[in-house]
Amino acid sequence: MLRRSFLVWGGMAGLAAAGSVAGFQRWQEITPVLHYPGRDEGHYLRDRKALPPPSEVITTDIAILGSGVAGLTAAWKLNQLGRTDMLMIDGPQAYGNAAGGAFGDLEYPTGAHYLPLPSPESVHVREILADLGIIEKDAFGDKPYYDERFLLHAPEERLLHDGHWQEGFMPTEGVPQWELDEHTRFFKEVERLRQLHGSDGRRVFVFPTVMSSEDPAWTALDRITLKVWLEQNGYRSPTLHWYLNYCCRDDYGTRYDQVSAWAGLHYYCSRWGKAANANDGTWLTWPGGLQPLVRGMERSSGIKRRAGTCISLKKTATGVEALCFRFDAGKPTTYLVRARKAICAMPTYVAARVVENIAGYGFDPARHIPEYAPWMVANFLLKRFPDELPGQPLSWDNVVYSEPGLGFVVSTHQDIRVRPPEKTVFSSYVALSDRKAVNARRWMVAASPQELLALACADLKAAYGTQFASCVERVDITLRGHAMSVPWPNFRSNAGMKALREADGSILFAHADLSGFSVFEEAAWWGYRAATLAAK
Repeated sequence: MLRRSFLVWGGMAGLAAAGSVAGFQRWQEITPVLHYPGRDEGHYLRDRKALPPPSEVITTDIAILGSGVAGLTAAWKLNQLGRTDMLMIDGPQAYGNAAGGAFGDLEYPTGAHYLPLPSPESVHVREILADLGIIEKDAFGDKPYYDERFLLHAPEERLLHDGHWQEGFMPTEGVPQWELDEHTRFFKEVERLRQLHGSDGRRVFVFPTVMSSEDPAWTALDRITLKVWLEQNGYRSPTLHWYLNYCCRDDYGTRYDQVSAWAGLHYYCSRWGKAANANDGTWLTWPGGLQPLVRGMERSSGIKRRAGTCISLKKTATGVEALCFRFDAGKPTTYLVRARKAICAMPTYVAARVVENIAGYGFDPARHIPEYAPWMVANFLLKRFPDELPGQPLSWDNVVYSEPGLGFVVSTHQDIRVRPPEKTVFSSYVALSDRKAVNARRWMVAASPQELLALACADLKAAYGTQFASCVERVDITLRGHAMSVPWPNFRSNAGMKALREADGSILFAHADLSGFSVFEEAAWWGYRAATLAAK
């Protein structure tokens, strides 16, 4: 019997070794397609290469510089207000962090991939969703009715922990009771904070963040990190600490020992939207991430778009003048846009280099530009679904108990069929939070395609082993060196950001950076506000 066991084990080991060799060889055959949105434009300008004079002059009433969520919200709102003489300059990538792609008819995200149900305070988001038909009834009630095609359906999320899949992201199976008790205590505190109002009568944590309480007792949370807050409140559970670190890396691209406690708690305490036809806390999602949503906003706005990147924005006697350039067959072409007003819907680290005399607004680039977290999104076109480890079945979001990976999303999850589709796309997310941002950016630029692929597929290899390579048909990797601003401690007291938020003139600012972190609700708020001011 012992002999037979040895032979069986030895045979299995030989098969595993053969699979490892075959898997390694298969990975060597895969060359990912790499995308660096904005890199070429940024490096061209960084190196101060000469540009040709403008080949044309374009006149419009309102110029929107940037086509991300903030810019598209501004265009949508302007159209709602009856302003149709407007022009959008795309920036380095159409739709910015909401962009997506497709392998044939299989769409996938290259940036943001979901939107939480908006709370009652996020009126601006509900207006957009109602206009697009995503909210079908009672848009401003306690529980709107949503188009069920876009409500995330079960199974929603799972975690690979100790060799098998479990439901949800918080480790629970095999976790000691004292840790489970801390989990319960933390989420009870979240429920308490969700309902809490400061001494000024405002809710403590809300979207948009400018509506949150300014009570000093709660703004003090912005002076410490989330990890320090956990330690101060007696939370010792390693699994709770891992989970909250994961959430900070997922939402902010940075570890919980670097994120403001106010921002870390805001992640949980501000998201409590409800629906008449879904459970509390449900998300809205599309196979292409947020790109189908922003495309709908573009269609509704009627905005005219033009390829190019603004490199200079200045005031004139009659309004503003924006010098823009684009690459045509690798060569730069420039054009001039003149307008009554401009909405600067670009990251602040870009605006600081584009807006003439930005210091005149009270913004000092040396002190007020935030740190930016780099991100990698890799999309794997699979010719078949891989075999699963035991436990919870394949879900929309699938996370591995590790770092720096953030797991992977299944793009065809919302595609409800009697049988699963033959092909699918797994979108792997990586926040390079295990190193300093500047070092991460240098690595992203210098790394070989195989090195990038190895990091992008680390969680997938943990989940599926050597078999995964044989399922892969193609890989596209998008690298965002400055994906999102990081809410470090004291980010809410950034005087330069406050100055840009309050600007009201021929140049208006609209970007999630103004709030300190990159989420749809915040970007949309500043676009909504800028449009309201520009329409005057």
